[in-house]
Amino acid sequence: MVDGIGRNIDYLRISVTDRCNLRCLYCMPEAGIENLEHEEILTFKEILTIVKVVSQLGIRKIKITGGEPLVRKGIINLIRRLKDIEGIEEVTMTSNGVLLGDMAQELAGAGLDSVNVSLDTLNKTSFNSITRRDCLDKVIYGIKKSVEAGLKTKINCVPLAQLHGEDLKNMLKIVKEYPIDVRFIELMPIGFGKSYSPVSNEQILGEIENEYGRLQRSKTKHGNGPAVYYDIPGFRASVGFISAVTDEFCENCNRIRLTADGNLKLCLHYNKGVALKPLLRSGISREQLKIVIEKAIHNKPVCHSFNSDCADNIELRNMVQIGG
Repeated sequence: MVDGIGRNIDYLRISVTDRCNLRCLYCMPEAGIENLEHEEILTFKEILTIVKVVSQLGIRKIKITGGEPLVRKGIINLIRRLKDIEGIEEVTMTSNGVLLGDMAQELAGAGLDSVNVSLDTLNKTSFNSITRRDCLDKVIYGIKKSVEAGLKTKINCVPLAQLHGEDLKNMLKIVKEYPIDVRFIELMPIGFGKSYSPVSNEQILGEIENEYGRLQRSKTKHGNGPAVYYDIPGFRASVGFISAVTDEFCENCNRIRLTADGNLKLCLHYNKGVALKPLLRSGISREQLKIVIEKAIHNKPVCHSFNSDCADNIELRNMVQIGG
């Protein structure tokens, strides 16, 4: 499916829940949020119906997100059924890693292709401050079990200026010792993220090069997204950078999002989209649904407005509510 300005849209991120077992300070308040009622969340049947339709429009890659997707019951069976849909080439997941250790083998058996684990620090004190939970050991265990299960595993790290320093340098130990890419993702000014200061990827790259010398762009394909990867001589994996704020890559955006409550979200930064849940529950046919989605994709915004203070229709919900 090609949108109105010629971008090939082949990637759908599906949030299966707005619940999470962590309370990351840039994502939600310490007390949590008011969660959706069970009946407000898309059923797995509804999700599968949508994916069958978008696969006919050219969607080839699915990313399961949340909240924390592993807290939703039946998630392994959903992955298995998504993999069975004609046209879907890849099903991947984001996770905070807390439950991953006990589920990695089953996830791999269901056909999950890879998992991105959100981990901002290897320092236990910093981890507890960021997540407001004491479970770093479980996350590390989950990462190890993911690798052992044969899942391609990556780390997503969101640096905060308030915690910048040795924490980020220590993250490179993962890249050096394990076949696990670490991606640094610039903090986006969405929800509680507006309350914290980001660290630019240019700054992080500069610090890495000060220590290891000038890095070469990786020639290996690492995934479906906008990350730019570099290789460090002697390291087992690569370091990646997703610079949505300082290096806008909207002209190459290939994704759309489906929120847990059934809204087709065309850009992370805007609250505009299409409510698919009421259409599904009113009995819309798959052919009619296909037309609705096709029209929406055609009108996908040209770019975000992270660097503008005067944009309209800005997303006001927290990341946990809209899916990252």
